[in-house]
Amino acid sequence: MSKEESWSIIIKPEKSLFSVNLKEIFKFKDLILLFVKRDFISIYKQTVLGPLWIVLQPLLISFTLTVVFGYIAGIDLNGAPTMLFMLAGITVWGYFSDCVLKTSDTFIANQNIFGKVYFPRLVIPLSIVLTNLFKFFIQLALFIIFFVVYITLVDTNTGVQLSWQLALLPILIILMGVLGLGFGLLISSLTTKYRDLRFLIQFGIQLAMYASPIVYPLNTVPEKYQWILLANPMTSIIETFKAGFFGETFAVFNWFHLLYSIVFATVLLFISIILFNKVEKSFMDTI
Repeated sequence: MSKEESWSIIIKPEKSLFSVNLKEIFKFKDLILLFVKRDFISIYKQTVLGPLWIVLQPLLISFTLTVVFGYIAGIDLNGAPTMLFMLAGITVWGYFSDCVLKTSDTFIANQNIFGKVYFPRLVIPLSIVLTNLFKFFIQLALFIIFFVVYITLVDTNTGVQLSWQLALLPILIILMGVLGLGFGLLISSLTTKYRDLRFLIQFGIQLAMYASPIVYPLNTVPEKYQWILLANPMTSIIETFKAGFFGETFAVFNWFHLLYSIVFATVLLFISIILFNKVEKSFMDTI
């Protein structure tokens, strides 16, 4: 046996910028789970309500949007239940935005760990996506409970009905995770050199939320402006989610729009991994 083969772990330069060693990442699955546990505990540690914030946050945001845009501004929702409509959009957007915001801080927030021990750097952003996925499932369960209670006990004549697009939910979840991971990796790679992006990202996410059909249906936007919203890859995901729960009367579903989001997410992830691999080789010298 050669000297190189006698080692249990061999650390060597990657052959290409897009080299992703899935086998090596799988070896560190226990570390990923450890980071998931760490992130989940650290978020709610020393808070009065603890994990209850997972369900309170989307409810409070949805209630605020309902009052401001539903009753004060009087936005036309095509007759959809206002609170349910807002909660549906916030549930989807919350997972995506959390993935972007927390993944975008990968290098800066974990520089001490990166400087002391070796492990595949993609482990941390992947753990963030999984942590937020756990939160998403809780919030999704909350939305389903509100949905069932509303259409069965509160108002049975809303015209809301489940549609076949609901079967696309697993694809939508994967797309949200990939988009959040892609944007997060891209921003985290750039923030090692351009620190100003850390201050802009929170503001940018808030602006992007209003450029998505969360507080209004896409089909109420004038057709000549819809292409601007459809350029946002989250638009088709949100609309497909709403079409699955409310029916196509209250949302716009289009296979071409969904295909655009899939292609966008794939290209984004490809580019972001190339940049991430390039930055991780020397980020300790610039951070």
